[in-house]
Amino acid sequence: MNKEEELIRKKSPVNIKNKKAAFEYFFIETFTAGIVLTGTEIKSIRLGKASLVDSYCYIVNSELWVKGMSVSPYFYGSYNNHEMKRDRKLLLTRREINRLQSATKQTGYTIVPLLVFIDQNGRAKMDIALCKGKKAFDKRQALKEKEDRREMDRAMKKY
Repeated sequence: MNKEEELIRKKSPVNIKNKKAAFEYFFIETFTAGIVLTGTEIKSIRLGKASLVDSYCYIVNSELWVKGMSVSPYFYGSYNNHEMKRDRKLLLTRREINRLQSATKQTGYTIVPLLVFIDQNGRAKMDIALCKGKKAFDKRQALKEKEDRREMDRAMKKY
């Protein structure tokens, strides 16, 4: 990811993160994918009414889908409002999908959504990552490092 892309993510009015993913997985490779949405879904996402908790990606017929992503119904929507939890298609190049498909055939690898944001053109995008699951001792190590950082910050604030 270059500096320009990082700036776009920081400036985005919407940053819906999957905070659990960094604790549960090691990130091998990241991709940015477009999301196929209906009219009321994009309006809800622009209001920040979405969640990536317990969501994951899978590949069927050389198409990438996200399952478990929750987008709240749009308050001003009529009978045309969308379903809250439905599988949504992600847009990647054929080469990227093939690379992900071959990697997920290996045991221990999965595709996890990390972040939903709005780009400078007003389109919803999703950062996804090819991940390998952490073992229990890796998670304990991550918690220990987090606690150490907190203690160091507290010590620095005293002085």
